[in-house]
Amino acid sequence: MKRFVLFTGLTFLMFLLTVGVWAGDLVIYYSFDSLTDNIVPDMSGNGHDGVINGDITLEEDSERGPVGKFTTGSFLDLDGANFPADEVPTDAGTICAWANVEETGDHHAIFNARASDETWLTHPELRSDHQFRWLFRSYGGTTIFDVKAGEWAPGTWLHFAGTYSVDAGVGILYINGEEVGREDARVNEPIAGDWGMGARVGKNVDDARPFTGLMDDFCIFSKALTQDEIKDVMVSVVPVSPKGSLVTTWGQIKEF
Repeated sequence: MKRFVLFTGLTFLMFLLTVGVWAGDLVIYYSFDSLTDNIVPDMSGNGHDGVINGDITLEEDSERGPVGKFTTGSFLDLDGANFPADEVPTDAGTICAWANVEETGDHHAIFNARASDETWLTHPELRSDHQFRWLFRSYGGTTIFDVKAGEWAPGTWLHFAGTYSVDAGVGILYINGEEVGREDARVNEPIAGDWGMGARVGKNVDDARPFTGLMDDFCIFSKALTQDEIKDVMVSVVPVSPKGSLVTTWGQIKEF
């Protein structure tokens, strides 16, 4: 369940030490705690609200509290054509979310973006063969890495986290905080650096691979989180604060 916790004294200091190393790299965070005027607010402080297309509602889940329920074909539009290029992860990135999907016989796209040169940047998804997929591409449609690994079951909560950095030269997929697959970079190149042809949560830009089911705590970071940082993200959420400021003393913590 989600609840607000007031951090004071040593507890707050320890919290800052835990999240401070990656909080500044958070690009987008959808907590799915609220919907306002057909908008899922971006809680990162960066103002990248997601516009609902189709039928996305809030559902009270017994394990996770308020979560987003995606009916087949629904998605969040991130206005990729106008997304600031300097906030698109290029040298490193992490995409993560909690997911609980239905059996539909289709791939379930957590996130999808397409660059202005028609490059499909990334495919974090739960596939119809019940494997996971994680990849990034550079401009020109060049695949940097393409990891297919693990196994998912319908109606079960899991945490998906994929990471990559040019410096490390490897793409890594973590499920529930544990590494399930990795691939050395085929080319050590930056990720394509714009979302000019669109960016969505829950469906591909070409209207394929609809995510059907429940989603919670969707995040994009502009760094490759470590395994320990991913485990922190799984149980704690960065406090909301204005961009460029210190985190506040109010945070949100998931309890299970």
